[in-house]
Amino acid sequence: MEETIKNTELKKACSNCGAEMRYLPGTRHITCDYCGHQETIETDENGFKELELYPYLKEMGAQRHSEGLTMLTCRNCGAVQHVEETYKSLHCVYCSTPLVLEDQYKEDWIVPGAVLPFQIDKKKSHQIFQKWVKSLWFAPNKLKKAALDPQFTKGLYLPYWTFDAQLQATYSGQRGEYYYETKRVRNANGKVVQQRVRKTRWYPASGQISGFVDDTLVEASKQRKGRVPSKIARWNLKLLQPFNSSFLRGFVTEKYTIPLKQGHLVAKGEAEQIARRWCRRDIGGDTQRLTSMKMQLSEETFKHILLPVYISAYRYNGKEYSFFVNGENGAISGTRPYSAWKIFLAILLGLIVIGIIVFLSQG
Repeated sequence: MEETIKNTELKKACSNCGAEMRYLPGTRHITCDYCGHQETIETDENGFKELELYPYLKEMGAQRHSEGLTMLTCRNCGAVQHVEETYKSLHCVYCSTPLVLEDQYKEDWIVPGAVLPFQIDKKKSHQIFQKWVKSLWFAPNKLKKAALDPQFTKGLYLPYWTFDAQLQATYSGQRGEYYYETKRVRNANGKVVQQRVRKTRWYPASGQISGFVDDTLVEASKQRKGRVPSKIARWNLKLLQPFNSSFLRGFVTEKYTIPLKQGHLVAKGEAEQIARRWCRRDIGGDTQRLTSMKMQLSEETFKHILLPVYISAYRYNGKEYSFFVNGENGAISGTRPYSAWKIFLAILLGLIVIGIIVFLSQG
């Protein structure tokens, strides 16, 4: 096990003019917004940092493979976020509540083994968001005006656990094979007709399966209702890069709040479902019954990874609404308010049109 890693400085000054450098989405560079100077992000040639699971769990108290990070907790929704120096006036990315600078504190976190860098920039995400908002029927005018202001759109790295393991399982069950019989039945009209009926022959089956379970993805932060819809929470993990803090520059990073142990239990449940599918496939036939299965995982490893998403938070009539754009592929989803006046006017207009049609038809 490695010793505790020293604090990583996420803020870097431009060597040309002294301004702050930021990550340029879709590239392997950090850039200076002031003078345009760019530097290449160097990553570990040895690839991702896969950590052995059980030895690490035993030494959780030592916080091995960890580093210090300055965090802020939102007083309204509880989201734990890393905020860089330039974001001191930032509002919470989830609920738009102002973050209080005095709430800053240092906290250790397990160093990410990999990061999927943003592939689309803030301007592109805002264009996707604008197009989506304009397509909403009965959306309040205030929402559409807010969509024109890019300050409401923030880039966020979400924490996830991934788990790898060698899977072995023994099973017993039955293999079902279909066959058909023809029998005479009386239909609704009372006529006797022939009907083809499917039946199943069952045969005993048993055996063992094995394989590698790669990158089981488990959320590492407690998601409130309505946060990060599952329809956009799909990333191409082949784009993962060995972790380098330079990829985080210019973005907010959420800290994991689901412990590694709890994440492992979720991953183990996923592995069991995979094992069941493999067993059914091994049984074969037209249908299967799995009566017992004994699964064993070995050579288990894990890593902490960060995945990109853009968020726009908005308040309307005292309620919070969040909109999400996948920072890798541009998929969008979110909750939205409705304008009661627009709905009322639409209904009124519909009634007027119906009235005119009825009047003309009678005339």
